[in-house]
Amino acid sequence: MGAQRVGGEQSASLQSERGSTTISDTVVSKVAGIAALEVEGIQMGGGTARAVSGFWDSVTGGGGGHQARGVSVEVGEQEAAVELSMAVEYGKPIPQLSEAVRNNVISRVESLTGLRVVEVNITVNDVLLPEQEQPQQEQQRGLR
Repeated sequence: MGAQRVGGEQSASLQSERGSTTISDTVVSKVAGIAALEVEGIQMGGGTARAVSGFWDSVTGGGGGHQARGVSVEVGEQEAAVELSMAVEYGKPIPQLSEAVRNNVISRVESLTGLRVVEVNITVNDVLLPEQEQPQQEQQRGLR
């Protein structure tokens, strides 16, 4: 995609007559993560990633990067590709849910960054059962 490096981090450069705008991978990753979470019935990262992240947040006092969990991006000068890893609620149709996530991520990233999203690849790596979700949320609250 022809990305350039700025300060060790890939970034996108949007050129205009009056200057350029640089958008870091971190920004695209956060926008994509927030857009994915706007779709009801998913959690980013999947089972193991959520457990490790919940523990890590409790140790570090984190919480600022929840939306970027389960998201990786490749950003070029004009384009971006997004990789998502997520868990879905049991009973939700995975093809329709993943398409809703894909469409929302493309819409948000393109409208907020000006980059063209060339692909959004989604890995569904866990199913959330209502009785499993509740104890995990309580456990994470107790660790903080």
